Amino acid sequence: MCENSLPGILIVEDDESNYLYLKVVLSKLNATIWWAKDGLEALSVCDQNDSIRLVLMDLYLPVMDGYEATRILKTRLPLLPIVAQTASAMLGDKEKAMKAGCDDYLAKPIKTNDLLAVVNKYIIF
Repeated sequence: MCENSLPGILIVEDDESNYLYLKVVLSKLNATIWWAKDGLEALSVCDQNDSIRLVLMDLYLPVMDGYEATRILKTRLPLLPIVAQTASAMLGDKEKAMKAGCDDYLAKPIKTNDLLAVVNKYIIF
């Protein structure tokens, strides 16, 4: 782990291979990477770490889905950018994510350049 003074990025992802891919891409940045495997864990990580500057939120998660976790996080931390990331291409998913409070949306499979562009949109390194 990097020092806590670095900006933090929370990856909320229940699939370990997806998490590892995102972590490898983001490891090029000067940031601390956090991992939560479900929405409830994401809330806890955000409560315990004030260095988090961006959340990459999978929408379909066990325990608490990304929609509910986003709604709760936005009531607690309204300025925290949350980017939905999902493999689901269901009609209306993007709109539902934005309505829940997500600031942006990435469809899986996530391309490296798209991920870095959205991170740089919300965090200045």
